Amino acid sequence: MRFKSSIRNVGTFTKLAASLNSLGKVAWIRLDKDQMRCTVIPEQGSQVWAVLSVETIFDDYSIQSAAPNNTINLEVPLAPLHRALRSAHSASAASIRLTKKDARPLLSLTILTSTHPASAGRATLESRPFAPAPGDLDGDDDDDDDDNDTGPPNAADTRDPYSYNFGSGSGGGGHGPPRETTITQDIPVRVLSAPQVEGIHEPRCRDPDVHILLPSLLQLKSISERFTKLALSSSSTQQRASSHGGGGGFQGGVAGPRLEIAATMHGGLRVGIRTEGLRIESRWAGLSNPELDAANVEGGEEGVRRHPSTRMKAREGEDSWAVVRVEGRDWGRVLGVGRLGGRVIACEWEVWVS
Repeated sequence: MRFKSSIRNVGTFTKLAASLNSLGKVAWIRLDKDQMRCTVIPEQGSQVWAVLSVETIFDDYSIQSAAPNNTINLEVPLAPLHRALRSAHSASAASIRLTKKDARPLLSLTILTSTHPASAGRATLESRPFAPAPGDLDGDDDDDDDDNDTGPPNAADTRDPYSYNFGSGSGGGGHGPPRETTITQDIPVRVLSAPQVEGIHEPRCRDPDVHILLPSLLQLKSISERFTKLALSSSSTQQRASSHGGGGGFQGGVAGPRLEIAATMHGGLRVGIRTEGLRIESRWAGLSNPELDAANVEGGEEGVRRHPSTRMKAREGEDSWAVVRVEGRDWGRVLGVGRLGGRVIACEWEVWVS
């Protein structure tokens, strides 16, 4: 079993690790000759099933195993992976490989950095005595006749007796050859066998009622987190007011406030919060609803005509909205994938999550 590769896009890999780390502590990373699959399944909260082509992150990619398609399954702790990748941010080159140390499997990240010696970081104080003018035998800054010094100073006398020489101090003109430093960081992993992962499957969902291109995830995350904090504050106030009556609280108990997310096939999106003492929402209009590709829909053109999103597109008014409720803090962590940039399409099923 072998895996090694140079990392062509450290920034994307770092952002991916940060996004995964916000949702769980451990990831199942499945590598084969074409793709890298990252899966996070926490005890509570949202699952992550991400697929990237190896060209997105790696270069000079080499993988070999006895499994079909040269597949290697690894259980990787996300915090150490993220820390290691962050240290490679300014590296001139980075590579990763699967290795062993004391019979323990490791992902070894090797970082190569180049530094140049400072060319103007030191000041040298040099003493420069005056050069005596012709006929000036004592070398002082005036004529030999101290009492009748009325003539102009000698040209040599105008020099500063002390001058600062800024430079590398090596006398070689400043820049030396670049200095290369190699740093290796080992991330402990666990190699998973095929029987260990064969029972892990991505959840199967029916065709979505609505699919919509989301606005900026950073903006959406900021608004969602603000609503969640408002709901938490409102709930605390209600609980204090009803502490002797046994009331208050959120739907869903200790899980926290739930955001209501709704979208239409006409470019509409709204995010809001509803509690006993608070009702607030933000709306977007004019967003894009990507068209379905008949080549990727079961049944082709007929499948597109029978698709739930096609039926939702024919609705108007409140009937055109697909509504779901999600735990606010968990939704905020999911939106952390916005650090990767790009466009994100959300798919909604008209159900209520308890």
